[in-house]
Amino acid sequence: MTTLQDPPDLAGSKKLSHGKLPKLAPLALLVLSLAAMSGLLALFAAFSIPLAAFLGVILFAVVILVVAGAVEGSRAARDRLATTLMYSAFGLAVIPLISLLLTVLQYGLKRFDGYFLSYTMRGVFGGMDAGGAYHAIIGTLEITLFATLISVPIGLLTAVYLVEYGPTRLGRGITFFVDVMTGIPSIVAGLFAYALFAIFFGPGVRMGVVGSIALSVLMIPVVVRASEEMLKLVPNELREAAYALGVPKWLTITKVVLRTAAAGIVTGVMLSIARVIGETAPLLITVGVVDSINYDLFDGRMMTLPVYVFRQYSQGLAPNGITTINYDRAWAAALTLIIIVMLLNLIARLISRIFAPKTGR
Repeated sequence: MTTLQDPPDLAGSKKLSHGKLPKLAPLALLVLSLAAMSGLLALFAAFSIPLAAFLGVILFAVVILVVAGAVEGSRAARDRLATTLMYSAFGLAVIPLISLLLTVLQYGLKRFDGYFLSYTMRGVFGGMDAGGAYHAIIGTLEITLFATLISVPIGLLTAVYLVEYGPTRLGRGITFFVDVMTGIPSIVAGLFAYALFAIFFGPGVRMGVVGSIALSVLMIPVVVRASEEMLKLVPNELREAAYALGVPKWLTITKVVLRTAAAGIVTGVMLSIARVIGETAPLLITVGVVDSINYDLFDGRMMTLPVYVFRQYSQGLAPNGITTINYDRAWAAALTLIIIVMLLNLIARLISRIFAPKTGR
């Protein structure tokens, strides 16, 4: 009679299970790595926060790879290393953004107040401690809004044609020209709009609508690309279900496809607005500079926030060489522009949430 016995341990066999690092171990190793590098740099009198953080992350990547390999195995160690690299890349991408925001807040809050937002530069000369950016805010909103009204219908209808009506010779040509327009320098768009209106109104024409046309040239390819990718993500099963119920194609596109992709399309539109709202070169050519308010897009020069920032910063210090009021206005206008972009993104999020298809009752 034979009895079952446990198989003997084979010499050199690999373990099928490994230990696991405590949950807070990676954080502790990161803190120790940063502290070690900071102390080492301070010892050699070469301490700086960016350098200590950079070298500390490198040391942490090496330490976590070794420690995780010894405790959890090689596969978990590689996973830990990949996670470290991913978070490090994210940190490197966020650092410039945070630095930019802190710098703009530091210098922009000096002049950012109700007076700055409600008065123009009319009658302000030299280093006078007066004037605001009300006319630039109105000009930016009007020109960007009109450019959006031009670009969104054209870009959205173009994307619908490219996605819903299949690859044709015309579609391939449109795709090629959209790719070309994506790389057009902004000043070229401004020169195009200026030359187009100069044919009808003569040289020296400066109007807000000319700036809107220039910005729309830059916006259209972004809207087309973003909308095209969002429409491609709509499952074909939804289209086929609508066709099976006898719904016409145009109604399927408007009621099913566009409603399903609404959130992504709104995000793409906001990306296109953010792409052009800070443009300076085309607006300098097409809209010009003015110190007073102008509400009419079709008559006369208008001021915009990017041009306002450029003009104030280019004027430099006041004639006495000490007063920095021009710089303060430039930073305050830059802060205003960032706030406008953030508010537009918030409004777009709300719109996309309202019009997005509901997943439940």
